[in-house]
Amino acid sequence: MLKTINLHKKYNDFTALHSLNLEVKKGEIFALLGQNGAGKSTTINIILGLIKATSGDAFIHDISVNDHPQKIKQHLAYIPETVLLYPHLTGIENLDFFSKIAGFNYQKEELSALLLRTGLQETAHHKALGGYSKGMRQKVGIAIALAKDAKVLLLDEPTSGLDPIATAEFTEIVRQLGKEDRTVLMATHDIFNAASVATHIGIMKQGELVQHVPSKAFTAQELQELYLKTI
Repeated sequence: MLKTINLHKKYNDFTALHSLNLEVKKGEIFALLGQNGAGKSTTINIILGLIKATSGDAFIHDISVNDHPQKIKQHLAYIPETVLLYPHLTGIENLDFFSKIAGFNYQKEELSALLLRTGLQETAHHKALGGYSKGMRQKVGIAIALAKDAKVLLLDEPTSGLDPIATAEFTEIVRQLGKEDRTVLMATHDIFNAASVATHIGIMKQGELVQHVPSKAFTAQELQELYLKTI
């Protein structure tokens, strides 16, 4: 579902990404670990078509990002560290608005059902988003991804700033996405959350993928030790 081939990005003399080869299959949850500047966000931004690779290419469902930067957006959903939605609109109004932009027209009952699937309590559906916590905004973001039936989700630091309860809720939602055969690529600093939810772990350093391991092969403690040795 998601693949990069020799993905390379240079800014003048600085190499932000070096020959990245990555494949995430249907139903897999791939967590990219690494320090700031390791290349995680650069990878996601290239896949999204927000920045252009110096060389190499990325593919979503065998569609080239280089050749079809708009077409790949039909299959993608992006949930950044801070989900940018309209604070004066309610949760259900935000979902309705962004669903229609994507070409879908749902009834209010269907919109509410999508929000409930993400665990957003029904009492919050008709409240202004400005009063939502970060975890609640993320649930609306995931509902938007479900509404457009995105098969590939890109998450950038999704648990940053969440309390333990919200982190656990988000982890369960992501786990369920994998069970629905959706493909998830997640850039994160949260080693223990990555060990809990991901099927595969990648560790990036200075623009290179230096470790690629199945998460079941390591406990969270062992993964932390590998990460510290690697970086």
